[in-house]
Amino acid sequence: MPIGYYYAIAAIMFCTGLVGVLLRRNAIVLFMCVELMLNSVNLTLAAAARQWGSADGQVFVFFVIVVAAAEVVVGLGLIVNIFFRRGTLDVDAPRLLRG
Repeated sequence: MPIGYYYAIAAIMFCTGLVGVLLRRNAIVLFMCVELMLNSVNLTLAAAARQWGSADGQVFVFFVIVVAAAEVVVGLGLIVNIFFRRGTLDVDAPRLLRG
């Protein structure tokens, strides 16, 4: 498969994630859209590494996966805590800083 297909699929994945982040208000859906955007970056890095015959992109993919895993652990903990305290996952509902 040509490398351009991988870039096109990554661009579609990133745009889908970006639209989801901009339009949705559910915290879990926002979280999944961010993960989709991170995976599109991983696909781009892996395709670029294959295109240039270097392992640098694969090393960056490894770091992005580690950061995404840490994000999931912390983010899901925060989301579950907010859900138990507020009873909703709407990101506009909690007004914690309102005076």
